[in-house]
Formats: sequence, C-alpha cells, structure tokens
Amino acid sequence: MTIYEQMLSRYAEVDRKANFEVMQQIALVGLYRAGFFEHAAFYGGTCLRIFHGLQRFSEDMDFSLLAKDANFNFEQFFPAVIKEFEIAGRTVEITKKDKRSFGKVESAFLKDTTDVYNLTFQHEKSLKIKIEVDTEPPLLFRTEQKLLMMPYSFMTRCFTLPDLFAGKMHALVFRIWKNRVKGRDWYDFEWYVRQGVRLSWAHLHERILQFNGEDMTREQFRTLLEQKLETADINAVKADVAPFVLNPRELEIWSNDYFLQVSRMMQFE
Repeated sequence: MTIYEQMLSRYAEVDRKANFEVMQQIALVGLYRAGFFEHAAFYGGTCLRIFHGLQRFSEDMDFSLLAKDANFNFEQFFPAVIKEFEIAGRTVEITKKDKRSFGKVESAFLKDTTDVYNLTFQHEKSLKIKIEVDTEPPLLFRTEQKLLMMPYSFMTRCFTLPDLFAGKMHALVFRIWKNRVKGRDWYDFEWYVRQGVRLSWAHLHERILQFNGEDMTREQFRTLLEQKLETADINAVKADVAPFVLNPRELEIWSNDYFLQVSRMMQFE
C-alpha cells in the first residue's frame, strides 16, 4: 500500500473530498521540506479545515508572503512538491493559470499581485487544487507554527485565528460575486464567533486599505456587515454552502436575523 493509500484509508468514505484533503496535506509537506514557510504563511478555509477542525470541506489553498516581494518565484518549490507526491505514490503536475482565462466571478476578488496555480494528478485531471500566492499582501498579521503528523510530522506556518478571521470578514463584506453569494464565508463567520475568536482589527483595517482604498472605522465596518447580513438572499447562502458541510442540519436555523444576532456577538481585538 502506498503512503497516499494509507492516508486515504483513515477516511470512513474514500470520496473526492478525501482525495482533496490528502493532496492538500502532501502539498504542504512538500512546501515545508523546500523551506517555503520561511517566506510565507497558510491562510483561508483549507487552513481552518486542516488545523482547526472546521466542519466544512474546502478545495483551494491560499498563501501569503510574510513580506511584499513582487519578484518572488513560487515555482522554485515545485520540484519538492512533485517529489513528495512521488514518494507518496502519485504523479502530479503544477501549472500556472493564465489570468486572462479567469471567469468574471473568479477574477472579481483576485488581486493582480496574486499568482494562481493548478495542482493535478497526471492521469486524473478532475482532481484539481487551485493554489494562490499573494506576493504583495496586506500585512499586520501574525503567524504560528501548526503541527501535522501525516504523511510525516512537519510544521506549517499559519495565520493566527484572529487574523484568519479578519481575512474571512473582509471576504464576506467585500467579495463581489454579482448575483451570487458565497455561503462558505457565512459558515466560517458563524464558526469563528461560536469559537469565541476575536477579530483582528489591525489586519482587517490593513486589508480594507489595500483592497478597497478606504480608511474605515470599526463602526463603519459593522454597519456594512449588518447591511450585507440583512439584505442577502439567505436561501442562496444556504444553497452555496450545503454541498461543503458535513452536517447540513446545522443550516436549519439560518436566517438574516440569526446572522444579525451572531454579528452582535462578534468582538474585536
């Protein structure tokens, strides 16, 4: 049995989601071995899923450099990732995605300074992980080392929970998806509040300045958040997140008023 198969055997159901998670973990160990986390940190929904037990499936892997570097070459780490998959018993390809081919939804919240790559199996293209690396990120975030023990024990530098929360709230309020809403943002928002995580205003303010060019106060942000929560189509929110949630019954209580009440429980650092 290969390492890849051993990792899959830990899952009760060996499905597409299980394969994605094993791929994500092997990619992380390859990046660790290559020294990538001396330069960058992991953030986003997949980070929350792998290291904090979020009960929501997440496909993409998001990374931020620790300092701005427009000339950073992510591709120097590819050989180590490819080798790690070979050791695990699979052959993968990593290709840079042409931003000109992005759809309107995909490009609406993507900065010009973010490089995007696809990680795929050589003979199974349907299993594709999108990897994003922000080379000129908003700063004022903190990081911590988080341990994974499969396929081997290794450390991943991750955003701290308050700074992960800041990134999520920026996405929830400012992400432009035309007629769609991303219910996964709402699910994560609820998770942070339930866990008692305090929102890092320093990092959120920095993200708003860089992405949106606004010097906003906490009160102004709360007002925008409440407007979003009041006016969104809650059925569309549920429909977006339902395929990614392990227990869909969690969504039964969701309503606009429910999220307004959740937002009033949110605390800033």
